[in-house]
Formats: sequence, C-alpha cells, structure tokens
Amino acid sequence: MRVVQVTEFGGPEVLAVADIADPRPGAGQVLVRASAVDVLFLDTQLREGWGKEFFGQAPPYVPGDGVAGEVVSVGEAVDPGWIGRPVVASTSNGGTYAELVVVDESELLPVPAGLGEREAVALLHDATTALFLAEHARIQPGERVLVNAAAGGAASVLVQLARAGGAQVIGAARGDVKLNLVRELGGEPVDYAKPDWEQRVRELTGGVDVVFDGVGGALGRAAFETTNSGARFYAYGAASGDFTEIDPAEAKRRDVTVVGLLDVQPSPEQKKQVTERALAEAAAGRIKPTIGQTFPLERAAEAHAAIAARTTPGRTLLLP
Repeated sequence: MRVVQVTEFGGPEVLAVADIADPRPGAGQVLVRASAVDVLFLDTQLREGWGKEFFGQAPPYVPGDGVAGEVVSVGEAVDPGWIGRPVVASTSNGGTYAELVVVDESELLPVPAGLGEREAVALLHDATTALFLAEHARIQPGERVLVNAAAGGAASVLVQLARAGGAQVIGAARGDVKLNLVRELGGEPVDYAKPDWEQRVRELTGGVDVVFDGVGGALGRAAFETTNSGARFYAYGAASGDFTEIDPAEAKRRDVTVVGLLDVQPSPEQKKQVTERALAEAAAGRIKPTIGQTFPLERAAEAHAAIAARTTPGRTLLLP
C-alpha cells in the first residue's frame, strides 16, 4: 500500500510517498480502507520536530490521527459485524496518511446515516472540541460570545453552537473568504487584521461574556481585552505558536475566569461520547463542518503548505 512518511524533521518537502506491505489488524483491532484523512495543524508542528519529547515521533514515521473509511478486515476477538461498515476513528497521532489504517476497535465510531465519510472525519476533532467547550461554557441566550480565528475547523463549529444557544456571536477572522464564512454561519464578522479590531468588538457588543481563543499570542491577548467583568475566557489552542498568557492577578481583578486547554481535557470515555453526539448533530443537520480543501494522498506536502499559508477556512483533508 501507499503511505506518506515524514523522512526527517523539516518543512513540507520532507513528506514523501512510499510503498510498504499492507498491515494486518492484531487482536482487538480492525483494518480500515481510508477514504478521507484529517490533516491537523498539529501534524505540521510534529513534522517540524516540535513536541517530539512528548509525542515520541521519530522519522521515518507515518503521520496523522483521524481517518474515515470502510472496515475491510478484523483481528482476533473483534466483532466481524464491523466488516463493510463506514467508520471514523482516531489513532492518537500516528499512521493515517495511508491507504490502509489499523485502528483499535475501542476507537471505532460508525458514520451515521445522512453523514458522509469526509464530513465525519472533518468533525472528528473539530466538533468534539467545539461541543465540549460550548457545553463547559454553558452559553446563555443573550450572552455575547467572541470566537477568535472563527473560520477555523473547531471555531466555525463554535460559531454555530453559540448561535444555536441564542448568543450574539462575533467571529474574528482575516480575509474576505473567511469573513464571509463567519457571516454565512450566523456570526458578525470582525477583521482582526485591522489595528482597532478589539474596539470594533466592544462597539458591537459592549464587551463580551465568553471568548473562545484558539489562536493565542498577541491576538489572544487582544481578545482578552474585550471581556466584561464575570466573563469566561477559553484558551484552547495556539495556532500562533504560543498560548495566550493572562496574568492571574489581572484576571482576578477583572473577574474573568481563564480556562486553559488542560483544564478542559475530556477523559477518553467522555471524548467518545461527545464525538458520538457531534456526529449525530451533524447527521441531523444542526451543525456542519467546513471543508476548505482536499488533496490526494500523494500531495500531502501541498496540504501542509496550504495549512501553513492560512488562506483557506476550515478543515484540510487527504483523500487516499
């Protein structure tokens, strides 16, 4: 089968197609013929060598985490009823940039009727993150919510969930394509490429009650400045390369609750339950993923370069 490997740490050019033997599922595992693979921003960071001490990646390795496709065989002690079923699953950061992917049966989720495999894998991380954050925030009707980098995968779902909860939603983004997407999803777009964008948010809202910040750095700090007393600030990502750092004393003085990524990590059992609910919500048409671009497997390097350029909204997929 064909796979894409990280041959050494570096830029997108270190991704190379290789032919290796077809894998076989072991006990408690299944083999999935991949139809769509989720490409994460984390994949690009790991490819560069970031976090190798924590994640344990060492070249050559096959990157990737989320995969959707059809179960083609099962290992020992696995229900054969899985064979032929469309599924979506996570592998915990390894092995999905491939035509065939071994997955633990415990990670399998059936793709519900009414939802495509591409949409399912695009929602695997994004909708799970967004739904868990939105439920933790307990958004109330009439509250004012700011979503940073609102055209991103999880952020675009957060815009939808906050609107469905009756909130006024401001979506901060950059560029006409992304700003138009925020508008289509029901948010009020604000261009954070403009130097006074925080003031614009305050003009529209009078100050916000909830911030979802997946950017970090200077933009995350600017988003913090839009909060009212009693607000909740969720720093759940670091697309800028750095998480938003808020002085605890300042947060206390302003009566803002700051919630970091590690503060809202679901257990594996919770994560699977939330993912099931997210897929069901999407199948029912209540939330939808944003798939900004797709690439064939052999063009994985282009997919990574496109993510780095930050020009396309939503999720990037590989289609083996």
